Amino acid sequence: MKTGASLPNVTFRTRVRDEAVGGPNPYRWQDMTTADYFASKRVVLFSLPGAFTPTCSTYQLPGFENGFGDFQAQGIDAIYCMSVNDSFVMNKWAEAQGLKNVAVIPDGSGEFTRKMGMLVDKDNLGFGMRSWRYAAIVNDGKIEAWFEEPGLMDNCPEDPYGVSSPETVLNWLVATNSEIAA
Repeated sequence: MKTGASLPNVTFRTRVRDEAVGGPNPYRWQDMTTADYFASKRVVLFSLPGAFTPTCSTYQLPGFENGFGDFQAQGIDAIYCMSVNDSFVMNKWAEAQGLKNVAVIPDGSGEFTRKMGMLVDKDNLGFGMRSWRYAAIVNDGKIEAWFEEPGLMDNCPEDPYGVSSPETVLNWLVATNSEIAA
């Protein structure tokens, strides 16, 4: 993806809590579109290889969750974590991580990730098709800044992490906002 590009229009199949459903699993299906998530907002979107995986669960997701106030101070309205996992998995991961600030977006079929050019084969890890790790600042559905980990390839023997870290994205926002203010 390139700076200035528009996000692909996709419908995401999500599960949302609805007490009217009742029972031990009070969730219902709700379709959400790219516009529902990104229209008229300035957000951080980050995507990763999989829910419950070590780097994602230990560093990347908690870093964005814990740094939410710092991102808000830099003009960010929301932070979204996307993965090629279904809504059931993403909701359980959000619950396990105790998320209050970061919303998860399930790209279960990988349609959004494929249209972003970030769908890679991770059969070498038994994952199948997954997202390459990246982050973006998205302003009203257009990419303002792009942070892609190096070495994009199928069956990469490593899982690079750093370019798309919360610290890198926040540093870019601080520097950009300082330039604008000057």
